[in-house]
Amino acid sequence: MKVNSFTLLFFTLILASCEQEFDPNIPVTPPELVVEGVIEAGERPTVPYVILTRSVPFFSEIGQDELNDIFVHDAEVRVKEGDNEITLEELCVEDLTEAQREQASGLFGIDLTDIEVNFCVYADLTFSMVGESGKQYDLTIKADDKILTATTTIPPLVSLDTMYFQEPPGEPNDSLMELTAFITDPEGVPNFYRYFTQVEDEPLLPGFPSSTDDRVFDGLSFQFPLAKAESRELNFEDIDLNTLGLYSRGDSVTVKWTTIDATHYDFWNTLEFNAANSGPFSTYTRIESNVEGGLGVWGGYNAEYTKLVVPMQ
Repeated sequence: MKVNSFTLLFFTLILASCEQEFDPNIPVTPPELVVEGVIEAGERPTVPYVILTRSVPFFSEIGQDELNDIFVHDAEVRVKEGDNEITLEELCVEDLTEAQREQASGLFGIDLTDIEVNFCVYADLTFSMVGESGKQYDLTIKADDKILTATTTIPPLVSLDTMYFQEPPGEPNDSLMELTAFITDPEGVPNFYRYFTQVEDEPLLPGFPSSTDDRVFDGLSFQFPLAKAESRELNFEDIDLNTLGLYSRGDSVTVKWTTIDATHYDFWNTLEFNAANSGPFSTYTRIESNVEGGLGVWGGYNAEYTKLVVPMQ
């Protein structure tokens, strides 16, 4: 199962790829540490892992050397749950065998078998800690003479009741279908959700937007469309608006539905809102990080996976 965990790094770099056409005379500030850390409970619990990088200036040209340089090495990364505290070990692509690269590709959702960038991650290679529902996980990072801390909890899973494919609205279509989900949201309890989709052997990608809270549907039972996720690497001109969010008949589809805590939701919600409202006339949105002393997110998921096949008729 391929899980796209390169998302935050992609968002960190994508704006930096713009060509500089004017000199805004922006003062140079020291880079900050950027965290993307994950631990998952549910059907496929994972060990904690952390991608640790340095931020880059907005107006920067990014090449292979620059990408290699943003990864932070030799950091002390620790995760604590109750009385259990572990140290995560650094693992880089250049240190892996071909078979290990294939396994890592499945975990992080990017092809590491022929990658030129020395992608690095800190992970629990002893498998002494995996995500559990209802637990709190405290992250501490020591790097570049800084100390970063963050806390995440894994809330109980609120499952989808059912999912089914139906004809999309508009003109009849014999090749595409829409996925509809049905959920019963627990009343009186704040809930936060995030979803991903995978088609065939493609990476598991987050929707856009991928997260929501239950502020407007607390305690309700209702159905809603669950759009097919698209790669963040696509340019707008490469997106076919006639097929956007729809699934091809005959395709095998996996839906990853998760519950997350409030601060984890705040990060993805503000990040995606900011990404969707870029441009000279957009309103600036401050991205809500739950990492003290740095940027990014340390987040827990409680996840369920459902496999479906889009009907041919």
